[in-house]
Amino acid sequence: MESSSAEPTGATTSSVRRAPEDAADYATVSDPVIHADGMNKYTSYRVDCRPPMSEPGREVNPDDPFLQCNAGQYSSVLRRYSDFLWLYERLHKERAGAIVPPLPEKQAVSRFSPEFVEERRGALEKFLRRVILHPELNDAGCLLTFLRADDMQFSHAKSVSKKSDDTAHQAGDMSASLGGAGAFNLTAKNTKGIKKWFSEAKTTMSGELVTSPDDDLFDEIERYIEALSIQMKRVSNQATGLVRKSKEIANGMFEYGLAFHQLGQSEGEDLGKKLEAMASASDELSALAARHAEAEVRRLEVPFTDYLKTIHAVKLALNRRHDKRVSYTALLHEIQSREMSLQRLRMTPGMESKAYSTEMSLQRYQAAAEQAREDYAEVSQRVLREVDRFKREKSEEMRSVVLEFILLEVEMNRAAERIWADLVPRLEEGGVPGVGGGGPGIVGGGTDGTVVNLPPP
Repeated sequence: MESSSAEPTGATTSSVRRAPEDAADYATVSDPVIHADGMNKYTSYRVDCRPPMSEPGREVNPDDPFLQCNAGQYSSVLRRYSDFLWLYERLHKERAGAIVPPLPEKQAVSRFSPEFVEERRGALEKFLRRVILHPELNDAGCLLTFLRADDMQFSHAKSVSKKSDDTAHQAGDMSASLGGAGAFNLTAKNTKGIKKWFSEAKTTMSGELVTSPDDDLFDEIERYIEALSIQMKRVSNQATGLVRKSKEIANGMFEYGLAFHQLGQSEGEDLGKKLEAMASASDELSALAARHAEAEVRRLEVPFTDYLKTIHAVKLALNRRHDKRVSYTALLHEIQSREMSLQRLRMTPGMESKAYSTEMSLQRYQAAAEQAREDYAEVSQRVLREVDRFKREKSEEMRSVVLEFILLEVEMNRAAERIWADLVPRLEEGGVPGVGGGGPGIVGGGTDGTVVNLPPP
């Protein structure tokens, strides 16, 4: 893969590869505008979604169901970071168990600098495109609301979802305080913690969480993801160290060239020119190494960092299943407790009214338990599909990252070799001490044919 330029990131096969999310390039985040509303300062972004019209003979991407269902339905709205955050959180609720693409993190300082605004714009665009292409998320109601609702509709949608979340939270707190199974949003870290919570909620929890045939499989998945996370952190740290060393080489070659430039100015015309040539080559190598470091950031450090964020997203999906498991278990134990209470009330004369009330409550819990069982099964199956997709897609992506890195190193070394090779004849012109046609151990040849043997090293 020869190139006439010393640029290691030139037009090569590795540099023109499109990212997977670019298949949804009809969705864009652009035109960031900073607003100052009193003490409130924020950045808005224009979000365009323009799926092309389906035309006879035009091939539609079979892996993009969003495009197939929304061809020609154009939309353009203004959104700010908090709106993207709303979409991210709603996706977790509407599609529990899905691996939701990572969202760029909040930043308290320098968030209005041009560099940061542009970096965030690109990250938000990547997030949106990944959601659109996501097989479990592309038809979520919150996504269509985010893309199409005008300001008033969108504000109403956010208000409704907030009230719904608040109502569910309050109902959970009240049910828990009464010994019920309402605090279903509790994310227990381990079985011991779950038992402690049930004890505090005055339930009759005495065993483990409800079991399913897939529990062993999920235990294996959790061990795999945890081990993968540890290994990828090491790889990511090494990639960061590699980039740092490339930057150090760039700085070192710059200082090296500066030293030769100063030395060349203090020497005679012939030797000075050759030292200046060495300084010029060092400057080229310094610039080459700097560009190489920037390419390593894009092609190595950033992909590994992104991979770590995706692994965290897998953990969140597994936690969502765990939440559903806790909820279902809590309901089953509450049903068990109420069945025992109902039996005692029926055996107690004069408690018919309370027994009837308990029976009605029991029926509501049984209906809720049936719904919780279905939710638990649905989320479990979604997590299994998602983990399978994660393994397939990330395996291919990792292969591409490694291949691109190898090609990048090949380009870098070839470019550096050309710079050194171009320097050699310039130094050999007229003979330079230690360089030339005299062969090893010889300092050039004078007109009288004398040679000087160099001392052994």
